[in-house]
Amino acid sequence: PTSAQVSVVPHSGRFRYTLDNNLLTTEQRQFYEDNGYLLIKKLVSDEDIERFRKEFTRICKREVKPPGVMIMKNESLRSQFGQSEKVVNKVQDFQEDEELFRYCTLPEVLKYVECFTGPNIMAMHTMLINKLPDSDKQTFLHPMHQDLHYFPFRPASRIVCAWTAMERAHEDNGCLVVQPGTHKTTLKPHGYPELEGKTNKLFHGLLEEDDKIPKVHLVMEKGDTVFFHPLLIHGSGINRTSGFRKSISCHFASSDCHYIDVKNTTQEHLEKELEEMVRKKYNSISMELKDIWNFRARLVQGERINL
Repeated sequence: PTSAQVSVVPHSGRFRYTLDNNLLTTEQRQFYEDNGYLLIKKLVSDEDIERFRKEFTRICKREVKPPGVMIMKNESLRSQFGQSEKVVNKVQDFQEDEELFRYCTLPEVLKYVECFTGPNIMAMHTMLINKLPDSDKQTFLHPMHQDLHYFPFRPASRIVCAWTAMERAHEDNGCLVVQPGTHKTTLKPHGYPELEGKTNKLFHGLLEEDDKIPKVHLVMEKGDTVFFHPLLIHGSGINRTSGFRKSISCHFASSDCHYIDVKNTTQEHLEKELEEMVRKKYNSISMELKDIWNFRARLVQGERINL
């Protein structure tokens, strides 16, 4: 077997979700084991964050047009603000933008990612979120969900999200909200919330929420980075401030992960929706979910095996 296949075998002892190395302390590993997330303070430098912020502004102004990038906007604000960051809620799939994709290759991020994926690391899904002020309609609330709902690859324990605050994130401006320990559950059915004004494209949420599970608001300072499991139930609240709450993130996976067929599963309706969006964007006749992810995926460390 390759070194990667050896490395991604879970520890036979007490740790199921992290791999043996010298970076994480026993306490950090146990915290992730119990809760499904781990917050590392001041991991990304102010200088890097400012570079990402400038590139985001350039994309919003259409000074650069990276191929494949998906720009999500609040069209109702365009007449007021034109082409600017005051309209753009999210820049997704920035793998072709050299400046933003630097985030996915930062050594300080990858050394932590390796604790969850092993040495052969794929960057699978990239986002820069610009949560707009939104006190009434709650247009940009992201309902509680599990990220694995979007992913046609497994095993889940070799996938991790790195999410970095680009400025202070707190309850008033819509910080991340997590339900600790829910990474130990199964993938649950998702869909669109049946509430007016909360149906952003692909912002799926749990069809049934368990209100008895405590929620934790992750207050984070600029540069703080949280790593979390794809089955962890999480979301984000609305931004009740007049400013913008930016974050940059990437979902990483071991290249030893494998694609699965989502037909006849709770993910099948997502596959159909994504395929339809890709067909419209690229005028292609047919593209399977696996093809979409193959197109997004980039090797950032080690060797490419399956993904």
